[in-house]
Amino acid sequence: MPAYHSSYNDPSDLSQSRQIGNLSLLPFSSSIRGPAPPPADLERPDIISEALTLFRANSLFRNFEIAGNADRVLIYLILFTGDCLAKIGQARVWSAQEAQKHLTTHAIDHFSLPGEPGFPMNNVFVGPPSGDRVSADALRGYLLHARQELVLRLVQQVYNPRDESTEGGAKASKWWLSFQRRKFMGKSLGN
Repeated sequence: MPAYHSSYNDPSDLSQSRQIGNLSLLPFSSSIRGPAPPPADLERPDIISEALTLFRANSLFRNFEIAGNADRVLIYLILFTGDCLAKIGQARVWSAQEAQKHLTTHAIDHFSLPGEPGFPMNNVFVGPPSGDRVSADALRGYLLHARQELVLRLVQQVYNPRDESTEGGAKASKWWLSFQRRKFMGKSLGN
């Protein structure tokens, strides 16, 4: 059974988004100001929603055949989601507000870009051309914006008050935390 891929791998979607290295800077809705372009179709799930929706299913796979540059963004966001769940699982007693605060700090902490030493998947990702500081800054800004938006949405899902397993939103959902030790493709961003 193959893993689930991003719906943004369609050539028409990729031609409309900026490419840095082999990553597409895809549009997504955000309540945070940042460099990500707004989506043209608000009815269609954006890449952040796709990453959260596909996280649990894809985290069961050790292999992932990349179908396009949007899949690389999906891989990055799934790996970051796994790191965030591991942090929530280690704390065990965070409320939604505490998780939001700690994970936002984690999202804005310094992180390695694809192509830089310390990035765990340089065999799959190509970063900005060496010496091109403008592209590197654009990629860092986009990934930072995506990480912050992902944290906002992840905390809303993990501490969902309508979920019976969260006891009124006070505790993290056991259905999300059961995936805290799963490593998509056996990797972690390690931030």
